Amino acid sequence: MPKLGTRKLYYMLKDKLAVLQVGRDKLFRILRANHMLIKPKRSYHITTDSHHRFRKHKNLVSMIAIEKPETVWVSDITYVGSRTNPSYLALVTDAYSKKICGYDVSHSLSLDGSLRALDMAVKNREYKARPLIHHSDRGLQYCANEYQKILKSNDIKSSMTEKYDPYENAIAERINGILKQEFDIAKNIKDLTLKKKLIKNAIAIYNDRRPHLSNHMLTPLQMHKQQILKRKQYKTKKLNNDIIVQL
Repeated sequence: MPKLGTRKLYYMLKDKLAVLQVGRDKLFRILRANHMLIKPKRSYHITTDSHHRFRKHKNLVSMIAIEKPETVWVSDITYVGSRTNPSYLALVTDAYSKKICGYDVSHSLSLDGSLRALDMAVKNREYKARPLIHHSDRGLQYCANEYQKILKSNDIKSSMTEKYDPYENAIAERINGILKQEFDIAKNIKDLTLKKKLIKNAIAIYNDRRPHLSNHMLTPLQMHKQQILKRKQYKTKKLNNDIIVQL
């Protein structure tokens, strides 16, 4: 975790830092004095093509409170390549636990990568009897007949953003940012096989070892195994002012 945030770093080293009489604020000062604070970088690359003939589904998650794992999955595709070597990462993430349930790395934005990520998520599903919603943008990959067929055959409802706004798929956007900013998965590595190994390793560490602020400092795997804690909400625009339904 080469660029782990200071709050999470303090949480993981709290006992050892206490011996040195270093609290959270002092840790911030030490890192700042040594130029070790991480400055987040933002990059933007369009991966969504919503101009297509396939059916676009309504947003089913704007009015619900997500209270358990595997009630809502969020999917997205993020750019992890360069101009000379384009590559894309398709992700399926549990909205409650932030666990990455399925992923795929490929050279193109074709449907195949998203299908492989979804297949992995379906195979890794732990609460198979629980009603599940799949939420995504309105991209061609998610609206395609083949993708919708897999959702339907597994009794998964389809939900989509109703306008191009990152806030409507904030969890997926956040996970993209963590992998790219903290784990440097978008490094300029030409060999796709090597990049796949790097990303596989990063996702394993993210799921199993990285504490998550919205998970009360539990890792995604720890959060996924329990169903008691309420997830902390992201500070986003209110998408709907109607009654919130709990899942």
